[in-house]
Amino acid sequence: MESVIGLVNRIQRACTVLGDYGADNALPTLWDSLPTIVVVGGQSSGKSSVLESIVGRDFLPRGSGIVTRRPLVLQLYKTEQGQEEYAQFLHQGNKKFTDFSLVRKEIQEETDRVTGKGKQISPLPINLSIYSPNVVNLTLIDLPGLTKVAVEGQPESIVQDIENMVRSYVEKPNCIILAITPANQDIATSDAIKLAREVDPAGERTFGVLTKLDLMDKGTNALDVLEGRSYRLQHPWVGIVNRSQADINRNVDMLAARRREREFFAASPDYGHIASRMGSEYLAKLLSKKLESVIKARIPGIMSLINQSIDELEAELDHLGRTVVVDAGAHLYTILELCRAFDHVFKEHLDGGRPGGDRIYGVFDYQLPAAIRKLPFDRHISLQNVRKVVSEADGYQPHLIAPEHGYRRLIEGALNYFKGPAEASVDAVHFILKELVRKSIGETQELRRFPALQADIAAAANEALERFRDDSKKTVLRMVDMESSYLTVDFFRKLPQEVDKGGNPTVSSVDRYTEGHFRRIGSNVSSYVVMVAEALRNSIPKAVVHCQVREAKQSLLDHFYAQVGKREGRQLAQLLDEDPVLMERRQQCGRRLELYKSARDEIDSVLWAR
Repeated sequence: MESVIGLVNRIQRACTVLGDYGADNALPTLWDSLPTIVVVGGQSSGKSSVLESIVGRDFLPRGSGIVTRRPLVLQLYKTEQGQEEYAQFLHQGNKKFTDFSLVRKEIQEETDRVTGKGKQISPLPINLSIYSPNVVNLTLIDLPGLTKVAVEGQPESIVQDIENMVRSYVEKPNCIILAITPANQDIATSDAIKLAREVDPAGERTFGVLTKLDLMDKGTNALDVLEGRSYRLQHPWVGIVNRSQADINRNVDMLAARRREREFFAASPDYGHIASRMGSEYLAKLLSKKLESVIKARIPGIMSLINQSIDELEAELDHLGRTVVVDAGAHLYTILELCRAFDHVFKEHLDGGRPGGDRIYGVFDYQLPAAIRKLPFDRHISLQNVRKVVSEADGYQPHLIAPEHGYRRLIEGALNYFKGPAEASVDAVHFILKELVRKSIGETQELRRFPALQADIAAAANEALERFRDDSKKTVLRMVDMESSYLTVDFFRKLPQEVDKGGNPTVSSVDRYTEGHFRRIGSNVSSYVVMVAEALRNSIPKAVVHCQVREAKQSLLDHFYAQVGKREGRQLAQLLDEDPVLMERRQQCGRRLELYKSARDEIDSVLWAR
């Protein structure tokens, strides 16, 4: 039966592969919900020696100053006795390292690849898995050592940058803190304990480790710390004896170093009574046991997060749309379905389900009447202009009773003014329809994946709107011309006439060219124009709606449908080329969904196996 730690190790590794992790990530992830052990300590506190003692291998870079410049996620997998020990880096795929000196070299080179060969740091982790019969199942994260001053070659912000990076890990409630402190340093000045106390004041998730016990001044010991009198934690302190620099230089075997560590505690008059609770082997087992118990306690919460994340990811994939089948018939069907979805949104704008269509009514109810009111009729039927037009219309022969030619010229000239508002109404509605097409494309969720299809639909729709506008202009201008071509005779028959005693209308030749006569003509023309204006105010909107709005609702993409049906499979596929950002997002969601489902199934299988 696989241990829950081994299972969590594999899930964490999968999270890392998919980028579903990050100490600096503000959003909760599966990685964040899984308990981890973070190694914290000041520079030269012995963090590397502790990790190597737990692993039983010499594999970490060493040196002065900041050696660990990127987080190292170290996952240990216990294998059967007799199996070969090897290491694998996530960035190296399935490549196996059996020579652990090459592991150290790879860590250094991978660090330099991201941070350069200087002394910079990076939050981007290195992921290393070690498979060995000499380890316990465990996940440890080694972080850069805390420091108090920047040295040459480092930015002044390095102190705060390292602390921020470490905090981003240890502040998480699922983090188990392994606080490393040298025994030859006053515990009150320990950087690791100071930081642990701030994020875990009760000491519930902090394990204290004292290193370099063999380097303390003779006659002194660390029993006050190890027995919890100097600084109490919920968990027991563990003492470690690191390899000496001479041992490292002589390449002393780690298994031999472990044996010497056991002998040190067993033979020590100070620590002999607690020797069973000291050393790197005990620390590894203690941490493994703690990690396993924490994981088991957190499994219900982990499963809840996994199920919630699966629901959210499936909803997002539905929102983003599933992958399109690579078949010409399926492509055509998908394109037509997407067009129908756009057409539905567009009609909702026109019919009132969405905002925008009301602006067309505004053109007819406000803009058209306002434009008609601003027409220069007063100037056109002014006394001076009426006299001029009537006189010119009479020519050499004065009119006998009524200046019919003058009337016609005045009315035709006045009615020509209506062409401007009529065309402006057509253009205004055209602009609104174009804007609604643009909005509808943007609001059609299914189309967001396909920028090429969006562009084609927009071009086809706008081309159709241009045709509708041309037809509409021809119609409204023809309506104005119709009013000019035939005058309503009944209107003039009803006009008041001067009647003589015999009942016959008459106008004396003397009165024909008087000011009053011309004023009556202007007044009659004005009354007729007002009558026509009222008729056009009603008929122009009808023509515009019939030629533009109605056509847009019924046949906006008809020409596009005819054209797309003639395209070949490759051309159809090009229309469904997706936005690279959305493609990447869908692939990322798909990979995360697969990870979460796999994690759920694996956790279920382990629980049932118990």
